[in-house]
Amino acid sequence: MNKKTLFRLVTLFVLLIGVAGCGANGSEASKESDEAEGSQQTSIEIGMLKLTSSAPLFIALEKGFFKEEGINADVKWFEAAQPVAVATASEDVDVGATGITASLYNMVAGGQKLVITADKGREQEGYSSTALLVPNDSPIESIEALKGKKIGITQTGSTYHYMTGRLLEEHGLSADDAELVPLNSIPGLMESLKSKQVDAVLLNEPNVTRVVEEGYGKVIAQVGEEMDYQISGIFFSQAFADDKEAAKKFLKAYAKATRFYYDAVLTKENGKIVPGENYDEVVNIIAEYTDQDPDVIKKGLPYMDRDGKLLASDIQTQIDWYAKEGLINKAIDADNIVNTELLDEALN
Repeated sequence: MNKKTLFRLVTLFVLLIGVAGCGANGSEASKESDEAEGSQQTSIEIGMLKLTSSAPLFIALEKGFFKEEGINADVKWFEAAQPVAVATASEDVDVGATGITASLYNMVAGGQKLVITADKGREQEGYSSTALLVPNDSPIESIEALKGKKIGITQTGSTYHYMTGRLLEEHGLSADDAELVPLNSIPGLMESLKSKQVDAVLLNEPNVTRVVEEGYGKVIAQVGEEMDYQISGIFFSQAFADDKEAAKKFLKAYAKATRFYYDAVLTKENGKIVPGENYDEVVNIIAEYTDQDPDVIKKGLPYMDRDGKLLASDIQTQIDWYAKEGLINKAIDADNIVNTELLDEALN
């Protein structure tokens, strides 16, 4: 082998070593970069039900809004509202999304901790959400005419119990002036109305529209026309609420999703709701997550604040009513369970 050939081989060997070294270093650098990126992500678990009112959460998951804020969100599905609140208070999930009930307030009165931070559906004038219905051939035309009648609700201490009691009071009656019949489920309410086992029921959308279209029920009052009511909310476990940076990142993504939802399905022109730019996309996202037909979803899309803001003043109103009715063990201060500052800071 001559000197020129030897020199070329040595040079090639050195170059190969350099390339291998660069590759190894590049791979290591890439690994370190990935690890650094991963370390900036906050993993959380959200407890929720497959309800249309969870739409902003579905949107944030589907559109990647949580990931944009450094939140890796997993979902834990539940079949009923109360277990979501229990899981949130016990820190089995970081975030809970469900109705605000007497049992939730009783948990807090008993020393368990959770924080209500944002809107997840409310009764609002001008929007159909929950309504009081009677059989289509019933002579009852007003809430006052329900004195002495049977009214179907889901459960004692539920949001349906609260709305029924408040509606009666708004019209000079009380919960004692009618017989409230717990029927345990929405299908149970619909069947009892259809078979006329009760004189009236409360139902939510899209079931209100479905019953009216099927011809066996008529609306005598829309809850939102009678009162403002924060029917459900976004809850944080105490530990997650204490992690303010992560909590604000979550709420920033959530508010982006509530705006996306509102602009798609709740905007009005000349007093009437008109489909927004992303209407079909939002409907299809909800349909996918709730396992319902898009045409059913379109029958009733619940109202919620465009920025996801909680109707905080209503929480104390609810607590006081449940306490008056003996449905919670003792009245509590709403300031102990409401935190609107986190969302305010996230929006700024």
